[in-house]
Amino acid sequence: MSHFRIEIRVKPRPGLLDPEGKAIHRALRSLGWDGVDDVRVGKAIYVDLEATDTDEALETGEAMCRKILANPVTEDFSVSVVPELEGAEA
Repeated sequence: MSHFRIEIRVKPRPGLLDPEGKAIHRALRSLGWDGVDDVRVGKAIYVDLEATDTDEALETGEAMCRKILANPVTEDFSVSVVPELEGAEA
């Protein structure tokens, strides 16, 4: 087994309301950044885990998203392996 760090990014689906993003957008514009067209707020989650290979680490992260980390109705997610720990021995 090898040690992997996966990065999970969860963001609101396009077209859905993002009140936090809208508040930040308004604040940025009020502070003079008039060129900001839109802001969407999501979250990044880092998970360290043991897996036999990269594919298993990614599959585990996707399973975590489907079960608990992302709401499939309102959010999209992506899972990637953080390169500096990819395949490192524990």
